[in-house]
Amino acid sequence: MNPHVDDARSLVNALTCDVEDYFQVSALAPHFPRSGWDGTPCRVEANVDRILALMDAAGAKGTFFTLGWIAERYPALVRRIAEAGHEIASHGYGHERASDQSPEAFLCDIRLAKAILEDITGLEVRGYRAPSFSVGLSNPWAHDCIQAAGYVYSSSVYPVRHDHYGVPDAPRFTYPVGNSLVEIPITTVRRFGRNWPVGGGGYFRLLPYGVSAWGIRQVNAGDRKPAIFYFHPWELDPGQPVVLEASAKTRFRHYVNLERTEARFTRLLNDFAWGRMDEVFLSGDTPSA
Repeated sequence: MNPHVDDARSLVNALTCDVEDYFQVSALAPHFPRSGWDGTPCRVEANVDRILALMDAAGAKGTFFTLGWIAERYPALVRRIAEAGHEIASHGYGHERASDQSPEAFLCDIRLAKAILEDITGLEVRGYRAPSFSVGLSNPWAHDCIQAAGYVYSSSVYPVRHDHYGVPDAPRFTYPVGNSLVEIPITTVRRFGRNWPVGGGGYFRLLPYGVSAWGIRQVNAGDRKPAIFYFHPWELDPGQPVVLEASAKTRFRHYVNLERTEARFTRLLNDFAWGRMDEVFLSGDTPSA
């Protein structure tokens, strides 16, 4: 029996949910200006409650990177997440890309979100994830701001090539970016001289389930590292309104296979062991199932 395979099966991976609603997605921003958000019916609470039930049934824990805007309007939801044993982390306040803000505005945004989440839960918020993985070569100052705001880790870099984000030459695994901050990149596999995404999001919906499962196993067995998987509540919601005015490319990316995601997600929960970002990556030793 291959001992590396046994080690891979015992690894706990990090499950992460970016808590935002369908109308806050960057690609749909032209159709949902922030001035109209308060008048747009939210679906996030019901979607997150369904996710919590699925995770509870599978015995899975995870990290919920939550918008301050959502937390202000649904504080009881944030408390339910925390009371279920999951980590509350920050996704910023208003889902503005870090690369579209000045350093001063960005720092204010992430400080505000941290304060809101900590006030609601009474717990320290240690992690931050930038909307659309918008920390990269164009804004190297962002990590300094994240550290200054009091976060311990960031999960804001995706080391892939993509038309909206990505730092393809960034390290694939955890690396320091300051005196007291580490960056924990989204999971990729290395093949044919480049990194390939296997960490969730639209790729999980677009490609067959087996591709994601294979990639996670490759990282666990080959790299002997825990993987990170990320998703959004709206990805389990095929009943959400369809924005017909969006471009064909945007509609495809946002709506592809929504009706299949919950079943795939349930399978993922049961095929691997899942934990919180802070416990998987910051506890000193990689936890085992």
